[in-house]
Amino acid sequence: MRFPYVASSAVALPLLLLVAAFSGETRWAEAQVTCNPIELSACLPAITSSMPPSESCCSRVREQTTCICGYLNDPALRQFADNPNTRNIASACGVPYPQC
Repeated sequence: MRFPYVASSAVALPLLLLVAAFSGETRWAEAQVTCNPIELSACLPAITSSMPPSESCCSRVREQTTCICGYLNDPALRQFADNPNTRNIASACGVPYPQC
């Protein structure tokens, strides 16, 4: 059972890093928060599987709550930001999923 997760992580993390590095400036400043999708890498296991989010993931999600709409509107990040596991992470971390 771990193999699909490992394979997903092996593909998703480099892809996430590549997107952040080459999609121009992927940081949005909102309400004194610097939105940086790389800081959400602690959530990758929960995004790519049905694992519950870690406390580190939840902490990052809470810090970047105002960034979620920006991630949803970014074509390079949408596949990570708009999926059922991401909604589950938000719910488990006590962060309302935005209506953008």
